[in-house]
Parts: sequence; C-alpha cells; structure tokens
Amino acid sequence: MPDAPRVTDWNKYRHERSDEEVAKVYPDGIHGTLAAALRYGGLEVQTATLDELEHGLTEEVLHATDVLLWWGHMAHNEVADEVVERVHERVLASMGL
Repeated sequence: MPDAPRVTDWNKYRHERSDEEVAKVYPDGIHGTLAAALRYGGLEVQTATLDELEHGLTEEVLHATDVLLWWGHMAHNEVADEVVERVHERVLASMGL
C-alpha cells in the first residue's frame, strides 16, 4: 500500500474563538474536527492556524505537505504576503490544494 498523503489542514481559527455557538460545534476548531476525521480515514494530518508563527506554514511544514486544506472565510487580509507567496510556490511545485 502506498504511503498516505501528508495533509496540512489550515484554518484562520478566529470564528471558533469569537462566536460562542460556533465554539460549541467546533470546540477544537474546524481544523481540529477536519483533522480528526481525516486521521480516522488513515491520513497523516497536521494543523496550522493564522495566529501561529508564519501562520503555521513554514518552509518545513509546506515541504512536508502533499495536500493543503485551506479553511477560512474571514481574516484573509491578515495572511502575510510572504506566506501567500510561499504557499503559491509550493502549489505550483505540485502540492495539492
């Protein structure tokens, strides 16, 4: 059996911390819920969030990522241009998004 794809599940992680109702549904964040489901399916998954250093998307993290799940609907203006460029370059180099 081939190795499972290495997945990084990114989320801004703001809505879950600012809205009590959303926090009740996603106590570990949307990224945590998605990651748990993917792990249950046998995938290797790490998570990253907007407030982490380099938004959790360092060169090392992206190099160890085959598929990036990007979950967000707010705060995209807070993502540093350098990180956007880094992700863009990695996608062009064959990482799935």
